[in-house]
Amino acid sequence: MLEMRKSLLLVPVLGSFIAFVPAASAVEARITDQALERTLKTQLFNGPEGRYYIRGDAKSSCYVYADSPRVSFRDDRVVVRVHTKSRLGVSVRGTCIGAGLDTEADVSVIPDAEGETIGFRDARIEKTSASRELNFLLVPFLSRKLPQQMKVNAADLIRQLLSHSTETMGYALSLNSLRIHSLLVQGQVLVLDVDGSLDVR
Repeated sequence: MLEMRKSLLLVPVLGSFIAFVPAASAVEARITDQALERTLKTQLFNGPEGRYYIRGDAKSSCYVYADSPRVSFRDDRVVVRVHTKSRLGVSVRGTCIGAGLDTEADVSVIPDAEGETIGFRDARIEKTSASRELNFLLVPFLSRKLPQQMKVNAADLIRQLLSHSTETMGYALSLNSLRIHSLLVQGQVLVLDVDGSLDVR
């Protein structure tokens, strides 16, 4: 067994990377904003044309959907901006009688360690639309649904990557355990402080 307290190779993860570096008591890993963005697109914005329908669907005359998520870091928070498009009103013979809105909405969250999982808490709505009716639908989506779908089990991802280690590195590596102690936004990366153990065969 090899304790993950020593320098390891750079391991791609979430379409970006986790960089293991030496530390006295733990391993430091870094995840980029683009990696979290890809996670959101895979786990939530995976409908037709990359849309998530908050109301209705692609065939509805009246609808609300969000798409084009963009993730950035600001101070100690992760900020997610989504484009929203809606047609709110009453459907009459296949036509929506009502107002059409095209706007941007922002929510920010604080990264939070949950065992093996990269989680998020304290959702704060930073920007919504001028429509109270649209905001009635947007706020629950931004404050609850979106942060839930950003969650990532880091141990599962690393195990998937290590499953090909024999072919790529010549050694069979397997992850026994992983615990995330803390998550912290530092500049343009999300830094994880983790402990874990590997088997090398």
